[in-house]
Amino acid sequence: MSHKEYQGPAGGWGALKATTTHLFKSQNVAKNISNLLRTNQDHGFDCPGCAWGEKGVPGRFRFCENGAKAVNWEATTRRVDKEFFAQYSVSWLNQQTDYFLEFQGRLAEPVRYNSASDHYEPISWDDAFKLIATKLKELDSPNQAEFYTSGRASNEAAFMYQLLARSFGTNNFPDCSNMCHEATSVALAKTIGIGKGTVRIEDFEKADAIFLFGQNPGTNHPRMLETLSHSTKRGARVVAFNNLKERGLERFANPQNPVEMLTYSSTPTTSDYFTPKLGGDMAAVRGMVKLFNERHKEAVAQGGSLFDLEFISEHTQGMDDYLALVEQTPWEKITEQSGLSYEQIVRAADIYQNAKRVIVTWAMGVTQHKHSVATIHELVNLQLLFGQVGKPGAGLCPVRGHSNVQGDRTVGINECPAESFLARFDEVFGAKAPREHGHNVVQAMQALMDGQSKVFIGLGGNIVAAVPDTQKVADAMRGAELTVNIATKLNRSHVNPGKESIILPCLGRTDIDMQAAGSQKVTVEDSFSMVHASSGRVDVSDEQMRSEPAIIAGIAKALLGDTNPVDWQALVDNYDRIRDLIEAVVPGFDNFNDRLDQPGGFYLGNSARDLNWKTASKKAQMFADPLPEAVIPVAATEKAKAPVFIMQTLRSHDQYNTTVYGYDDRYRGIFGEREIVFMNPQDMDKLNLTEGDLIDVQTLWTDSQKRQITGFKVIPYEIPQGNVAAYFPEANALIPLSSYGDESFTPTSKSIAVLVSLHQPSEQELLVKG
Repeated sequence: MSHKEYQGPAGGWGALKATTTHLFKSQNVAKNISNLLRTNQDHGFDCPGCAWGEKGVPGRFRFCENGAKAVNWEATTRRVDKEFFAQYSVSWLNQQTDYFLEFQGRLAEPVRYNSASDHYEPISWDDAFKLIATKLKELDSPNQAEFYTSGRASNEAAFMYQLLARSFGTNNFPDCSNMCHEATSVALAKTIGIGKGTVRIEDFEKADAIFLFGQNPGTNHPRMLETLSHSTKRGARVVAFNNLKERGLERFANPQNPVEMLTYSSTPTTSDYFTPKLGGDMAAVRGMVKLFNERHKEAVAQGGSLFDLEFISEHTQGMDDYLALVEQTPWEKITEQSGLSYEQIVRAADIYQNAKRVIVTWAMGVTQHKHSVATIHELVNLQLLFGQVGKPGAGLCPVRGHSNVQGDRTVGINECPAESFLARFDEVFGAKAPREHGHNVVQAMQALMDGQSKVFIGLGGNIVAAVPDTQKVADAMRGAELTVNIATKLNRSHVNPGKESIILPCLGRTDIDMQAAGSQKVTVEDSFSMVHASSGRVDVSDEQMRSEPAIIAGIAKALLGDTNPVDWQALVDNYDRIRDLIEAVVPGFDNFNDRLDQPGGFYLGNSARDLNWKTASKKAQMFADPLPEAVIPVAATEKAKAPVFIMQTLRSHDQYNTTVYGYDDRYRGIFGEREIVFMNPQDMDKLNLTEGDLIDVQTLWTDSQKRQITGFKVIPYEIPQGNVAAYFPEANALIPLSSYGDESFTPTSKSIAVLVSLHQPSEQELLVKG
């Protein structure tokens, strides 16, 4: 491993070099150059990476470095076929890295696990569907099956998937959103009546200030960097609250800007940067509001006001109780929990107060804590006090991760569906949808562990790598009666098969989807509620892969019958018919098929942006949540005899979700390694650690299970004292499945109490060295 501090900006020549490297690694250079030029373009395909939107500017390339990696990774010529599975046992494959598994190439044909030989073997599509249907029919209840969805699935596939599962009789829809932005969906639904952000991408052109909380766009949604750098150029204040110092939140060289590329120059992405402690964002915002409340009282005494009292009176409820709680919150607790000084909070508050139009954005640095819902309530309260919702250049902007994680939820992937949705379902399909709430990810994994659930079907994703308590989840999957994975690439979930296990190879976003009516397009929804069409460009018609809608229809026909409750094959023949059903069931999709030709897609609308509050009170609700007593449960740390650290997991720059493209994390200066822990240099000194030392990290939790990672290298980094960070999914073994957010059930991947110690080699390691 090498560690060298990165001196350049995000983007720039480094991004172009990395893109070129991954082009050659795909072994499909010419076709992938063509693919990249069609990425996020009208009549092209939507990037299989992040959900950041587009401004609709024609004639430009619209992919970032990570998007290029995703396209090249998917459109490879390598194949995982029967010869591959005959050569390698599942047990051997499970010992390999996540990078190795996915690097082998595209899954080429349906396979079934043979437990006697420990190998996957070919199975016909029809036999695979029959086996799945047989196992589902043998269940005592439909609620013993878990229907998992990845945010990569299209609206069409997700809608068919929920139709299949609800027609079978369950609302068990564990979904990748449960692990990332569920706190957003919960908090926004309670406060403004809709679980989505109120901002459109054009608002970033009008905002006077943009406040970013808990996000690293340089790695997770790089196309946002262009938006931020443009905002700083025109004079907007862009304020980052992020636990680590990240290069993408400091400077950006736009690869599409010839001057910046030729002169090796760059543009700041933020004007002000604060590094709160993990879990301290709520306290930081509480401090800002405490200052505002004091200033508001002074203004009122002089006959004026600081807050937008007209907006508050007409559109909100709960301000008095909230401000009373703010007054009672002591400054000592605010500064201690936030990790920011009083002076820093004053500086942030002054920037906010002097801006007429403010956008507040956030990502998983906010949503993966026990008190995440309360933190988002706090962000909403701040915006409501100043009337910063429902006007151009202002609003609330959760930045989603996967490309269609928001769209999947819109079209029905929801374990707790609204009665209005179910009523429309009943009316359109002439069948009674189940009303009993289903399982989210945490509940689904617990049900599999307890043996209450018997079947797991995954529409994309990599559940074993993505979920906390890695070994427990792997064991639960192996104990299932049947696991089914619909996927493009081999991953960790596939090498932890159930007693019966099937892998079904599906088309990717880059592939041509040819059906009876011709080449089909699918749709996705971005973070700004824009719906885009996506059409692949790679011809795989001579291979055995099938589209996700076709696979779902195959299972449905074997399980429910050819026409129960719809003609499944007719939907596959022409996806326009799927969209007609979405239009009939889901509000906002009027004239769905006709609107797909609009350049840039069409806007679904947002009730809160229109000041239409779909809450019980018909007003936006301010919630008075006290600051947490501690970021992590006190009971988990009270017996500790050594310094306790709060750990977060994060992605490297050569990674998207569980997909690892390589072993470099360029912006953090890490090359050739992933088993590392970032730590404040002063904390390292206190533990007598030097850069590169091997350390063991052990979780402190309220149960008796030992959770530990060993032999990781410690790296000094600009991170608050008492906080450490490690890569996901390698550090997922440290996160208890039972540690999740209040109301959201989102794993607390950004706040785990751990002990750090010098590595103690095992007997096996000593023997190897000897």
